Amino acid sequence: MKQGWFAAGSLFASVLLGLPAHAVEPAEQRWISAGGALSEWVVELGGADRLVAVDTTSRHLPQLQQLPVIGYQRQLAAEGILALAPDVLLGSEEMGPLPVLEQLRAAGVQVEIMPASADMAVLQSNLQRLGELLGEPQRGAQAAADYAGRLQQQQRRTAQAAQQQPAPGVLLLLGHAGASPLAAGQASLGNWLIAQAGGHNLARHQGYKALSVEALVALDPEVLLIADRSLQGEAARVALLQQNPALASTRAVRDGRVLLVDPTLLVGGLGPRLPDQLAVLTAAFYPALPPAVAEASNQP
Repeated sequence: MKQGWFAAGSLFASVLLGLPAHAVEPAEQRWISAGGALSEWVVELGGADRLVAVDTTSRHLPQLQQLPVIGYQRQLAAEGILALAPDVLLGSEEMGPLPVLEQLRAAGVQVEIMPASADMAVLQSNLQRLGELLGEPQRGAQAAADYAGRLQQQQRRTAQAAQQQPAPGVLLLLGHAGASPLAAGQASLGNWLIAQAGGHNLARHQGYKALSVEALVALDPEVLLIADRSLQGEAARVALLQQNPALASTRAVRDGRVLLVDPTLLVGGLGPRLPDQLAVLTAAFYPALPPAVAEASNQP
Protein backbone atom coordinates (compact mmCIF):
# COMPACT_ATOMS: atom_id res chain seq x y z
CA MET A 1 0.00 0.00 0.00
CA LYS A 2 1.24 3.49 -0.80
CA GLN A 3 2.83 5.28 2.11
CA GLY A 4 0.41 8.17 2.01
CA TRP A 5 0.54 9.85 5.39
CA PHE A 6 0.89 13.17 3.54
CA ALA A 7 -2.56 12.73 1.98
CA ALA A 8 -3.95 11.49 5.30
CA GLY A 9 -2.59 14.56 7.07
CA SER A 10 -4.23 16.76 4.47
CA LEU A 11 -7.56 15.02 5.00
CA PHE A 12 -7.26 15.41 8.78
CA ALA A 13 -6.58 19.13 8.36
CA SER A 14 -9.63 19.42 6.15
CA VAL A 15 -11.83 17.86 8.80
CA LEU A 16 -10.50 20.22 11.48
CA LEU A 17 -11.13 23.25 9.29
CA GLY A 18 -14.51 22.07 8.11
CA LEU A 19 -13.37 22.23 4.47
CA PRO A 20 -13.64 19.67 1.67
CA ALA A 21 -10.51 17.57 1.27
CA HIS A 22 -9.58 19.05 -2.11
CA ALA A 23 -9.40 22.56 -0.60
CA VAL A 24 -6.08 21.91 1.11
CA GLU A 25 -4.78 18.67 -0.28
CA PRO A 26 -3.25 19.97 -3.54
CA ALA A 27 -0.89 22.37 -1.75
CA GLU A 28 0.54 19.47 0.26
CA GLN A 29 0.78 16.89 -2.50
CA ARG A 30 4.13 15.33 -3.32
CA TRP A 31 4.75 15.24 -7.07
CA ILE A 32 7.25 13.40 -9.23
CA SER A 33 7.62 14.58 -12.82
CA ALA A 34 9.08 12.64 -15.75
CA GLY A 35 9.67 14.46 -19.03
CA GLY A 36 11.68 17.65 -19.37
CA ALA A 37 8.97 19.82 -20.90
CA LEU A 38 6.31 18.90 -18.33
CA SER A 39 8.70 19.34 -15.40
CA GLU A 40 9.64 22.79 -16.62
CA TRP A 41 5.97 23.71 -17.07
CA VAL A 42 5.31 22.71 -13.44
CA VAL A 43 7.98 25.21 -12.39
CA GLU A 44 6.66 27.83 -14.84
CA LEU A 45 3.17 27.53 -13.34
CA GLY A 46 4.41 27.91 -9.78
CA GLY A 47 4.44 24.26 -8.70
CA ALA A 48 8.14 23.77 -8.00
CA ASP A 49 7.55 23.33 -4.26
CA ARG A 50 5.45 20.23 -4.92
CA LEU A 51 8.18 18.35 -6.75
CA VAL A 52 10.09 15.79 -4.72
CA ALA A 53 11.90 14.12 -7.64
CA VAL A 54 12.30 14.26 -11.44
CA ASP A 55 13.68 12.08 -14.22
CA THR A 56 17.00 12.47 -16.03
CA THR A 57 15.50 14.62 -18.80
CA SER A 58 14.28 17.21 -16.27
CA ARG A 59 17.58 18.65 -15.08
CA HIS A 60 17.86 21.94 -16.95
CA LEU A 61 16.43 24.38 -14.40
CA PRO A 62 18.34 25.06 -11.15
CA GLN A 63 15.19 24.27 -9.14
CA LEU A 64 15.12 20.80 -10.66
CA GLN A 65 18.82 20.05 -10.37
CA GLN A 66 18.54 19.88 -6.58
CA LEU A 67 15.94 17.09 -6.60
CA PRO A 68 16.44 13.32 -6.44
CA VAL A 69 16.45 11.57 -9.83
CA ILE A 70 14.24 8.55 -10.55
CA GLY A 71 16.00 7.51 -13.76
CA TYR A 72 15.07 7.87 -17.41
CA GLN A 73 11.39 8.47 -18.18
CA ARG A 74 11.06 5.35 -20.35
CA GLN A 75 12.78 3.08 -17.82
CA LEU A 76 11.12 3.86 -14.49
CA ALA A 77 11.21 1.49 -11.51
CA ALA A 78 8.33 1.32 -9.05
CA GLU A 79 10.45 0.68 -5.94
CA GLY A 80 12.47 3.88 -6.16
CA ILE A 81 9.39 5.96 -6.88
CA LEU A 82 7.31 4.48 -4.07
CA ALA A 83 10.17 5.06 -1.63
CA LEU A 84 9.59 8.80 -2.13
CA ALA A 85 5.91 8.46 -1.12
CA PRO A 86 4.50 10.52 -4.01
CA ASP A 87 0.87 11.45 -4.38
CA VAL A 88 1.17 12.20 -8.10
CA LEU A 89 3.41 10.91 -10.88
CA LEU A 90 3.24 13.29 -13.83
CA GLY A 91 4.58 12.37 -17.25
CA SER A 92 3.97 12.36 -20.97
CA GLU A 93 2.84 9.40 -23.05
CA GLU A 94 6.55 8.66 -23.50
CA MET A 95 6.71 7.58 -19.83
CA GLY A 96 6.94 3.90 -18.93
CA PRO A 97 7.13 0.97 -18.91
CA LEU A 98 3.38 0.34 -18.65
CA PRO A 99 3.63 -2.46 -16.02
CA VAL A 100 5.44 -0.05 -13.70
CA LEU A 101 2.73 2.57 -14.16
CA GLU A 102 0.07 -0.02 -13.33
CA GLN A 103 2.02 -1.05 -10.23
CA LEU A 104 2.15 2.57 -9.10
CA ARG A 105 -1.58 3.02 -9.66
CA ALA A 106 -2.26 -0.12 -7.65
CA ALA A 107 -0.18 1.36 -4.83
CA GLY A 108 -2.38 4.46 -4.76
CA VAL A 109 -0.27 6.88 -6.79
CA GLN A 110 -2.22 9.21 -9.07
CA VAL A 111 -0.56 8.71 -12.47
CA GLU A 112 -1.18 11.65 -14.81
CA ILE A 113 -0.22 11.00 -18.44
CA MET A 114 -0.31 13.81 -20.99
CA PRO A 115 0.11 13.76 -24.77
CA ALA A 116 3.52 14.75 -26.15
CA SER A 117 2.44 15.76 -29.66
CA ALA A 118 4.01 18.90 -31.10
CA ASP A 119 0.67 20.63 -31.41
CA MET A 120 -0.58 23.87 -29.91
CA ALA A 121 -4.03 22.43 -29.13
CA VAL A 122 -2.36 19.58 -27.21
CA LEU A 123 -0.20 22.02 -25.26
CA GLN A 124 -3.24 24.14 -24.42
CA SER A 125 -5.03 21.07 -23.07
CA ASN A 126 -1.95 19.98 -21.10
CA LEU A 127 -1.51 23.41 -19.52
CA GLN A 128 -5.18 23.55 -18.65
CA ARG A 129 -4.89 20.19 -16.90
CA LEU A 130 -1.69 21.21 -15.11
CA GLY A 131 -3.36 24.41 -13.95
CA GLU A 132 -6.28 22.40 -12.58
CA LEU A 133 -3.95 20.00 -10.75
CA LEU A 134 -2.11 22.94 -9.23
CA GLY A 135 -5.33 24.68 -8.27
CA GLU A 136 -4.38 27.56 -10.59
CA PRO A 137 -6.43 27.03 -13.78
CA GLN A 138 -6.09 30.67 -14.82
CA ARG A 139 -2.29 30.40 -14.82
CA GLY A 140 -2.43 27.44 -17.18
CA ALA A 141 -4.76 29.29 -19.55
CA GLN A 142 -2.59 32.42 -19.47
CA ALA A 143 0.59 30.42 -20.12
CA ALA A 144 -1.04 28.80 -23.16
CA ALA A 145 -2.15 32.19 -24.51
CA ASP A 146 1.31 33.70 -24.01
CA TYR A 147 2.94 30.73 -25.72
CA ALA A 148 0.59 30.97 -28.70
CA GLY A 149 1.46 34.65 -29.01
CA ARG A 150 5.18 33.92 -29.05
CA LEU A 151 4.74 31.28 -31.75
CA GLN A 152 2.75 33.74 -33.86
CA GLN A 153 5.61 36.23 -33.57
CA GLN A 154 8.03 33.47 -34.56
CA GLN A 155 5.92 32.62 -37.62
CA ARG A 156 5.99 36.25 -38.72
CA ARG A 157 9.78 36.28 -38.37
CA THR A 158 10.21 33.11 -40.43
CA ALA A 159 7.84 34.43 -43.10
CA GLN A 160 9.92 37.60 -43.38
CA ALA A 161 13.12 35.55 -43.41
CA ALA A 162 11.82 33.32 -46.21
CA GLN A 163 11.49 36.42 -48.39
CA GLN A 164 15.24 36.93 -48.14
CA GLN A 165 16.42 33.42 -49.08
CA PRO A 166 15.10 29.89 -49.66
CA ALA A 167 14.58 27.68 -46.62
CA PRO A 168 17.81 25.77 -45.88
CA GLY A 169 17.85 21.97 -45.97
CA VAL A 170 18.31 20.76 -42.39
CA LEU A 171 18.92 17.47 -40.60
CA LEU A 172 18.62 16.93 -36.85
CA LEU A 173 20.67 14.00 -35.53
CA LEU A 174 19.84 12.51 -32.15
CA GLY A 175 22.41 10.46 -30.24
CA HIS A 176 24.93 10.75 -33.03
CA ALA A 177 27.81 9.13 -31.12
CA GLY A 178 26.88 5.69 -32.47
CA ALA A 179 27.63 4.44 -35.97
CA SER A 180 24.06 5.09 -37.13
CA PRO A 181 22.66 8.44 -35.92
CA LEU A 182 18.91 8.81 -35.46
CA ALA A 183 17.54 11.44 -37.79
CA ALA A 184 14.40 13.34 -36.79
CA GLY A 185 11.80 12.68 -39.48
CA GLN A 186 8.24 13.76 -40.06
CA ALA A 187 5.74 13.73 -37.17
CA SER A 188 8.53 14.28 -34.61
CA LEU A 189 9.26 17.18 -32.30
CA GLY A 190 12.56 17.57 -34.11
CA ASN A 191 10.69 18.10 -37.37
CA TRP A 192 8.42 20.66 -35.68
CA LEU A 193 11.50 22.50 -34.39
CA ILE A 194 13.08 22.67 -37.86
CA ALA A 195 9.86 23.78 -39.57
CA GLN A 196 8.94 26.40 -36.97
CA ALA A 197 12.45 27.88 -37.23
CA GLY A 198 12.03 28.22 -40.99
CA GLY A 199 14.04 25.24 -42.20
CA HIS A 200 13.23 22.35 -44.53
CA ASN A 201 13.62 18.92 -42.95
CA LEU A 202 15.40 16.66 -45.47
CA ALA A 203 14.41 13.47 -43.61
CA ARG A 204 11.14 12.20 -45.07
CA HIS A 205 10.60 9.13 -42.87
CA GLN A 206 8.25 9.14 -39.88
CA GLY A 207 9.54 9.67 -36.34
CA TYR A 208 13.19 8.97 -35.52
CA LYS A 209 15.08 6.52 -37.71
CA ALA A 210 18.68 5.40 -37.98
CA LEU A 211 20.22 6.46 -41.30
CA SER A 212 23.48 5.21 -42.76
CA VAL A 213 26.29 7.67 -43.25
CA GLU A 214 25.88 7.20 -46.99
CA ALA A 215 22.23 8.28 -46.74
CA LEU A 216 23.14 11.30 -44.64
CA VAL A 217 25.83 12.35 -47.10
CA ALA A 218 23.43 11.92 -50.02
CA LEU A 219 20.95 14.28 -48.34
CA ASP A 220 23.77 16.85 -48.12
CA PRO A 221 22.21 19.18 -45.48
CA GLU A 222 23.01 22.85 -45.47
CA VAL A 223 22.57 22.91 -41.69
CA LEU A 224 23.20 20.03 -39.29
CA LEU A 225 21.67 20.03 -35.80
CA ILE A 226 23.16 17.74 -33.15
CA ALA A 227 21.27 16.67 -30.03
CA ASP A 228 23.17 14.34 -27.71
CA ARG A 229 22.99 14.20 -23.91
CA SER A 230 26.49 12.78 -23.55
CA LEU A 231 28.35 15.52 -25.44
CA GLN A 232 28.53 19.27 -25.20
CA GLY A 233 30.27 22.09 -26.99
CA GLU A 234 32.99 21.42 -29.52
CA ALA A 235 33.20 17.80 -28.34
CA ALA A 236 29.91 17.09 -30.08
CA ARG A 237 31.18 18.28 -33.45
CA VAL A 238 34.47 16.40 -33.07
CA ALA A 239 32.69 13.18 -32.08
CA LEU A 240 30.30 13.49 -35.00
CA LEU A 241 33.15 13.54 -37.53
CA GLN A 242 35.14 10.87 -35.73
CA GLN A 243 32.21 8.47 -35.87
CA ASN A 244 31.10 9.55 -39.34
CA PRO A 245 34.08 11.04 -41.20
CA ALA A 246 32.22 10.99 -44.54
CA LEU A 247 30.01 13.79 -43.23
CA ALA A 248 32.94 16.16 -43.74
CA SER A 249 31.87 16.33 -47.37
CA THR A 250 28.44 17.77 -46.57
CA ARG A 251 27.73 21.46 -47.05
CA ALA A 252 26.86 21.84 -43.36
CA VAL A 253 30.27 20.68 -42.17
CA ARG A 254 32.21 22.42 -44.94
CA ASP A 255 30.49 25.72 -44.18
CA GLY A 256 30.71 25.36 -40.41
CA ARG A 257 26.91 25.23 -39.99
CA VAL A 258 26.80 22.48 -37.37
CA LEU A 259 24.66 23.60 -34.43
CA LEU A 260 23.97 22.08 -31.03
CA VAL A 261 20.47 21.57 -29.64
CA ASP A 262 19.76 20.61 -26.03
CA PRO A 263 18.16 17.15 -26.40
CA THR A 264 15.94 17.68 -23.37
CA LEU A 265 14.05 20.21 -25.49
CA LEU A 266 12.77 17.23 -27.49
CA VAL A 267 11.29 15.36 -24.51
CA GLY A 268 7.76 15.58 -23.16
CA GLY A 269 6.14 17.75 -25.82
CA LEU A 270 6.29 21.50 -26.35
CA GLY A 271 8.23 23.02 -23.47
CA PRO A 272 8.58 26.62 -22.24
CA ARG A 273 12.14 26.99 -23.64
CA LEU A 274 11.28 26.13 -27.24
CA PRO A 275 10.33 29.64 -28.44
CA ASP A 276 13.78 30.92 -27.44
CA GLN A 277 15.45 28.00 -29.25
CA LEU A 278 13.37 28.68 -32.35
CA ALA A 279 14.55 32.29 -32.44
CA VAL A 280 18.19 31.21 -32.21
CA LEU A 281 17.77 28.64 -34.99
CA THR A 282 15.99 31.11 -37.27
CA ALA A 283 18.92 33.51 -36.99
CA ALA A 284 21.30 30.64 -37.79
CA PHE A 285 19.21 29.38 -40.72
CA TYR A 286 19.03 32.87 -42.26
CA PRO A 287 22.42 34.58 -41.69
CA ALA A 288 21.64 37.21 -44.35
CA LEU A 289 18.59 38.58 -42.54
CA PRO A 290 18.26 42.36 -42.34
CA PRO A 291 19.60 43.65 -39.00
CA ALA A 292 16.18 44.34 -37.48
CA VAL A 293 14.99 40.81 -38.20
CA ALA A 294 18.25 39.23 -37.11
CA GLU A 295 18.13 41.03 -33.77
CA ALA A 296 14.55 39.91 -33.15
CA SER A 297 15.45 36.33 -34.03
CA ASN A 298 18.62 35.90 -32.03
CA GLN A 299 17.44 36.09 -28.46
CA PRO A 300 19.39 33.83 -26.04
